[in-house]
Amino acid sequence: MTEDQRLLLDEAAESLEAAELLLANHFPGFAASRGYHAMFHAAQALLDSLGLSFSSHAATLSAFGREFTKSGKLPADYHRWLLSAQDARLTGDYDATARISPEHAREVLDHARLFIEASRRLLV
Repeated sequence: MTEDQRLLLDEAAESLEAAELLLANHFPGFAASRGYHAMFHAAQALLDSLGLSFSSHAATLSAFGREFTKSGKLPADYHRWLLSAQDARLTGDYDATARISPEHAREVLDHARLFIEASRRLLV
């Protein structure tokens, strides 16, 4: 694992820790958003291991699906979790009329934890 990959995984872990605090303090929308960022940073670390880097979230998510789930390095669930978490992030951050339930936020955070753990295993 390179220093850049380690830093991205550290950022992922910090985002997840912040998400847990937000959820515990009754901010599920913001928690889901941080959970998405936890997965996003882990995906960036994985892509970096292939020498890939992207300037947009959409390109990063697309490349992750192509390079890690379509290739069979990770189950397709991981890409679905990332895409679903992005939807929750957009709702939590930008849609003042919609709410993320605590249960939905918990699901995003549980998936983020698994995502980070799998990323660490692949980057050893």
